Amino acid sequence: MRVLITGATGLVGQEIVKLCHAKGIQVNYLTTRKSKISQDENYQGFYWNPETRDIDSGCFKNVDAIIHLAGASISKRWTDSYKKEVIDSRVETTQLLIDSLKGETHGIKQIVSASAIGVYPDSLTNYYDQTHKELSDSFLGKVVKAWEKAVDGFSELGIKVSKVRIGLVLSDKGGALKEIVKPIKFGVGAAFGSGKQWQSWIHIEDLAHIFLFVLEQQLEGVYNGVAPNPVTNNELTKTAAKVLRRPLFLPNIPKFFMKLVLGEMHIILFESQRVSSKKIESKGFQFEFHQLQRALKDLLG
Repeated sequence: MRVLITGATGLVGQEIVKLCHAKGIQVNYLTTRKSKISQDENYQGFYWNPETRDIDSGCFKNVDAIIHLAGASISKRWTDSYKKEVIDSRVETTQLLIDSLKGETHGIKQIVSASAIGVYPDSLTNYYDQTHKELSDSFLGKVVKAWEKAVDGFSELGIKVSKVRIGLVLSDKGGALKEIVKPIKFGVGAAFGSGKQWQSWIHIEDLAHIFLFVLEQQLEGVYNGVAPNPVTNNELTKTAAKVLRRPLFLPNIPKFFMKLVLGEMHIILFESQRVSSKKIESKGFQFEFHQLQRALKDLLG
């Protein structure tokens, strides 16, 4: 099998590439930097520039499926111009792939696209699964709605569409966990706001396995990329401190303060989404990391 991966050099992308190679799956990948193009048989790079709608159509050769991860980071201050970039980077890359395939003879049967649990409304009481109809009216909700709608366009080409709504990804190589534990390591860690907001987390290894499981089992539709046991922000902070053997004595950090520091982006820290993993488990997927403490010990131990 050969897959085409967009966003292959990102945090999640690198983990998926590593897993593909472990399973004997060959990888083509798209990059905007010509200096990052590799010609290895198992890891072939191809240039694209979504802004100019330029793409090397050789990327589709002998490819059975696409794993689509490309998109600008949401961890930068949300100015009006950057919010447009966040949405455009997802919608325009998707549309470029679709439009490019329209003129190609190809053997692509499935696309597995990244998405995000930010599509679910902020709630301390709801337990969300993929059947939930009400969608968040926040900026993140709007991003996911536009992204998923664009990805649905692949179905018009007869390509099976799958989406993985990703939660809080825990990795020792970067991302949110590094920022969460930084103040804890220095003895100034604290929960955010009330600390009661739910955090639906996932170990990066489990997330990579979900993408490959959806691909290999040819599953269609939406799946939540979260571990089976969400925790509150209080519990996340306390567990990280316990694993790192650091004290927690400071009061929780007020919402208004983080709004001053981060602007609208502060909702990443304060919105609450308790999200179910039961659908992917019902298909036979088995998590390696069910409990937060075991995941953090693996990553921080």
